[in-house]
Amino acid sequence: MLERKIEIERINPLELLGINNSKLKLIKIYFSDLKINARGNVITVEGEESLVEIFEAKLSQLIQHIEKYGGLTENNIDNMMVEDPLEMMSGDGSEIILHGVGGNKIKARTFNQRKLVESINQNAMVFAVGPAGTGKTYTAVACAVRALKNKQVKRIILTRPAVEAGENLGFLPGDMKEKLDPYMMPLYDALRDMIPPEKLVDFIEYGTVEIAPLAFMRGRTLDKAFVILDEAQNTTVNQMKMFLTRMGKTASFVITGDASQIDLPSRQKSGLIYAIDTLGEIDGIGVVRLNKNDVIRHKLVKQIIEAFEEQKNNDEKSDKN
Repeated sequence: MLERKIEIERINPLELLGINNSKLKLIKIYFSDLKINARGNVITVEGEESLVEIFEAKLSQLIQHIEKYGGLTENNIDNMMVEDPLEMMSGDGSEIILHGVGGNKIKARTFNQRKLVESINQNAMVFAVGPAGTGKTYTAVACAVRALKNKQVKRIILTRPAVEAGENLGFLPGDMKEKLDPYMMPLYDALRDMIPPEKLVDFIEYGTVEIAPLAFMRGRTLDKAFVILDEAQNTTVNQMKMFLTRMGKTASFVITGDASQIDLPSRQKSGLIYAIDTLGEIDGIGVVRLNKNDVIRHKLVKQIIEAFEEQKNNDEKSDKN
């Protein structure tokens, strides 16, 4: 174990640390194995020597950014933290899930995304819960494609409950596939980043990759497959039970959802919430909770989530009064 004191000299410490250490808290997410404290212009860091050295290098990079551009945003921090030095942190580049189309590196870019990958590696069934933009589905699809490429599974099955967020699928033109394809588009988008177009077309045609609404899973046994249930907050309890009991002996199941975006009727209990409450302590089932710090979309998304959370809390307080 090593303890090191780092003095911030060339910049205003507030630019680096943030008001009430808000930026330092974000930095800490990427160095959870280190003990990090700040007082005035001195940061004290304690932990394994190699990690301390990487932390110091990253801190220097952040300071250089402030000197060059005059400021540091949370998006800047996220972007710099997922650059090559994170590969040094893992020692073997393990945060790279796979190389996608054109050699693009598909990475677990945040602390909780890496935690999700680890949980998928360790458990046969994983629930990933968090707000929009946290990479739940994208990370799960990347793990599925990796498992297919490594011949750990023979097929990928991606499914969603066909619950409309304010739209009525029945009034859309076309057959069932044409109606459902736009609804499944986030799954197609993720796959297109990871599998060349011609190969993806072949995979879908021959059933190596299947994208279908949840109702199509009834009565099946899903084996030798990596199965992802997306938008699971919109399953009923009975639908969730039906889906989870489709699991074959050599299948991997990942269930993703956002508990703040339930489109079920108000009296209908979400199968996702029910399943986590009921099954979360069973050995072999992992639960990973992502949060606003894992948002990798436009910086406004994080602020939108915070604003909605704050308004929800205010509404709940008003209801109690």
